[in-house]
Amino acid sequence: MSIDGWDEIRTAYHVARLGTVSGAAEVLGVHHATVIRHVDALEQRLGTRLFQRHARGYTPTEAGQDLMQVAQATDDQLTQLAGRLRGRGEAVTGDLVVTALSGLSPLITPALVDFQRAHEGLVIRFLTGERLFRLEYGEAHVAIRAGAAPDQPDNVVQPFVTVNHGLYASRGYIARHGQPATEADLPGHALIGDDGGTSAAPFLRWLREHVPARAVTWRISHPDTLADAVCAGAGLGFLPVFMARQRDDLVQVMPPRPEWASALWLVTHVDLHRTTKVQAFLAHLKSAAKGWGDI
Repeated sequence: MSIDGWDEIRTAYHVARLGTVSGAAEVLGVHHATVIRHVDALEQRLGTRLFQRHARGYTPTEAGQDLMQVAQATDDQLTQLAGRLRGRGEAVTGDLVVTALSGLSPLITPALVDFQRAHEGLVIRFLTGERLFRLEYGEAHVAIRAGAAPDQPDNVVQPFVTVNHGLYASRGYIARHGQPATEADLPGHALIGDDGGTSAAPFLRWLREHVPARAVTWRISHPDTLADAVCAGAGLGFLPVFMARQRDDLVQVMPPRPEWASALWLVTHVDLHRTTKVQAFLAHLKSAAKGWGDI
């Protein structure tokens, strides 16, 4: 039996993904009765049950799971196509989607604001967080990534800048506990590290290798809270130079070292890299970075 109702398949896909009719209706912007009608019609056309109905919502049957895999792939391909089409053209208009770690916002946001001012009608979407947005599916035009050079296929990767990290403490902490004179003094102080010891950040790897675990008395699950802990006096912690420079209440305990630094990379998908909008923004961002000084 041929299937020609993509709307019905898409509706069933969102029901399976979210588990409820109401959730799918909200995402699709339709009435919940429409969602039920689409699912019922698709099941009738296929002659099989796609979902088990229960009080908490809908659970895909084995047939439903098979259909959802196909629907997922199709939806991803359509999203990828839409993202590529949005990036084409000679005008710097529409959406510009940039993704980066949230901790880079103080650097990136001013550059985005200036770029938007220069291009009337441009909508900026600045996506931050730990999730790796997929350029191959059109989820972003430009990604700013930290660490080792990204090696995903079909991406264009360019070195950008290096973020230097030093070891800092609040003035209150120094007043209470003193300031370590050398690296050998660190085990006698309270250190701030990552919870679980799995972070790939070079300065946190160094901390795990050179300071006993008993000295790490404050542990974080997200890097954005590291600065809060240092400023509140929880202990000694690594911060980017550009961030610490903005705080008068911090003391640099140890200056930046090359082994604590994080490289940043500009990443674009090969299909969008040469578009006018992406090239214009990359040039603007590189120019802005020249004025950042020592970061």
